[in-house]
Amino acid sequence: MLSNKSIIKSINIILLWLGAALIFLSFTLNINVSAQAAIKPDIPNLIHQARDAWVALDGDALAQLFTPNGELIVPGQKWQGQAKIREAVSLLAQQSKEIKIDIQRIILCGDRAVVEWRYEETERATNRHTSTDDAIVIDFQDGQISRWREYFDTETPSS
Repeated sequence: MLSNKSIIKSINIILLWLGAALIFLSFTLNINVSAQAAIKPDIPNLIHQARDAWVALDGDALAQLFTPNGELIVPGQKWQGQAKIREAVSLLAQQSKEIKIDIQRIILCGDRAVVEWRYEETERATNRHTSTDDAIVIDFQDGQISRWREYFDTETPSS
C-alpha cells in the first residue's frame, strides 16, 4: 500500500509533467512565422532583471518590471498589481536570505517566454537551505511583465 507521502509525491510529479506538457502545447499550437519574427530582444534582459531583483529581495525593482495590473502566480498564491507584488517580495525578504538563482534555459516566442531555473534560499528562522527547480511562464505587454506563472518541483533530487 502506498503511503500518503508517496501518493503526494507522485501527484506532484504528474502535475509538473502536465504543466510542462501544457507549456509545450501552448507554444507549438500557437507558433507561426510572424510570432517568431516578433520576438522582442529586450525580453531576456527583463528576465535577468527579474532574477536580479529576486536575488536582492528587492520588491520595488521586481514590481517595476510588471504592468500596473500584472499578476505573479505561484502554487497556492496569486498577487495582482505592483503594490501586492512588492508586498509579497517584502514578506519573502523577512523569511528568507541568501537567494541564489541559476537560469538554466529561456525559451522565447513572441511576447511570451518560458524560463527554467534553480532557486535556492536559506530560511532565516532555521537556517535551513532549500533548492527548488522552477519553470516559469511569462507574458509580456508593452515591454513589461503582465503575467508570471511559476510551477515548482521541491521533491526531485537535484542533479
